[in-house]
Amino acid sequence: MVAILWLAGQIFPVSTAWIMAIIARLLITGCLHEDGLADFMDGFGGGSTKERTLSIMKDSHIGSYGVIGLISYFLLLIQPGKLPLEILCAIVFCGDCWSKFCVSQLINVLPYARKEEDSKAKVIYNRMAPVEWLISFIGGIVPLTIFLSMKLWLAAIFPILTFSLLYLLMKQRLQGYTGDCCGAAFLLCELSFLFGSFGILCY
Repeated sequence: MVAILWLAGQIFPVSTAWIMAIIARLLITGCLHEDGLADFMDGFGGGSTKERTLSIMKDSHIGSYGVIGLISYFLLLIQPGKLPLEILCAIVFCGDCWSKFCVSQLINVLPYARKEEDSKAKVIYNRMAPVEWLISFIGGIVPLTIFLSMKLWLAAIFPILTFSLLYLLMKQRLQGYTGDCCGAAFLLCELSFLFGSFGILCY
């Protein structure tokens, strides 16, 4: 994503290059995370119980909450495209690494909310061993210390806060997490990092 952002930025305005990079990620991932976000918004917006929420999230059709959630997400996501190219590239790379570390903690703090046979991917992850956690942490924190100024390290707090709120929401409603929850949490944590960095630099 950063490579496409950088290359496109040599030809087009940064705002256009940023949109092209976003589209590239959608094509590369097959909208995996965005599908999770839409299902998450539909489930938590339309359901009031664990069973109803899980049922809505498993439905392949998208509802009003999912549509509104995706529109709102992308409207916010394009805003950092106003930043200089070099800074945006660094923020996008670091935001991805740090947000994925934060979201990976879901498997450590919550159980899987469905039965294994009800999982879309038929995969349930085990909690991380200490060595696995350390490797994940290093992969998340090192890019921040290399590519970002100390001023922007503060942006690392935003994904932690976002993750904490989502954790409480999932624990209260589902008493666990699903694959859709992971996808949604990643996008929202990443968005909070990008927006936090954007705010720090602008104000």
